[in-house]
Amino acid sequence: MTVHLEVAEGVGTLRLDRPPMNALDVATQDRLKELAEEAARREDVRAVVIYGGEKVFAAGADIKEMQAMDHAAMVLRSKALQDSFTAVARIPKPVVAAVTGYALGGGCELALCADYRIAGENAKLGQPEILLGLIPGAGGTQRLSRLIGPSRAKDLIFTGRQVWADEALALGLVDRVVPAGEVYAQAHAWAAKLAQGPAIALRAAKESVDTGLETDIDTGLAVERNWFAGLFATEDRERGMRSFVEEGPGKAKFL
Repeated sequence: MTVHLEVAEGVGTLRLDRPPMNALDVATQDRLKELAEEAARREDVRAVVIYGGEKVFAAGADIKEMQAMDHAAMVLRSKALQDSFTAVARIPKPVVAAVTGYALGGGCELALCADYRIAGENAKLGQPEILLGLIPGAGGTQRLSRLIGPSRAKDLIFTGRQVWADEALALGLVDRVVPAGEVYAQAHAWAAKLAQGPAIALRAAKESVDTGLETDIDTGLAVERNWFAGLFATEDRERGMRSFVEEGPGKAKFL
């Protein structure tokens, strides 16, 4: 299998495993969707790390496979391609991308599906599809512009240029840069900490933010309001408020 789901300490690691560059061929895309949906369902998975290994995150699509496709074939395939990435983006739990080495094309688009991105100092990100006479097709034109703004996104997409981790941090494309050997450990620690939090409230927070970015503010406020009120029916809310009153802030333990 080219993607694995490994679970420890409430954290599910979606590990890409297609040496040498983790090229995202059709089989890998389909497997990614399958395991992302499994991670979304499983109660023992409370947060997720996306990881490609110590040397490379994902260098992009399998160009040789794509070269053999004509227009009719890609019309049929493009929806499934987007759906595989959307399955990651819609995991209703905190998701962090642990980015080492190249995250290009589809690899960059996969990192964009996470809620938070930790990159190694050796990371290089970009959307080079324009150099093939194409545009990003797995969400890059949409998620990148929402994350770093349209003009910065257009610069990367129009030129196809690749940026090292320090520039990616300055652009807002990644959220933290660490030594390459610490990427997975820090990503897992981030996820493990959130895995101990109130699962329903975290889901509510993620859905409220994501929905708000995709719609008008009144709709976003309605989503937030409904989730906020609904959380008053949860055991986690009772536990959190009781702990605050009896022990002070930040000491609640959630199941």
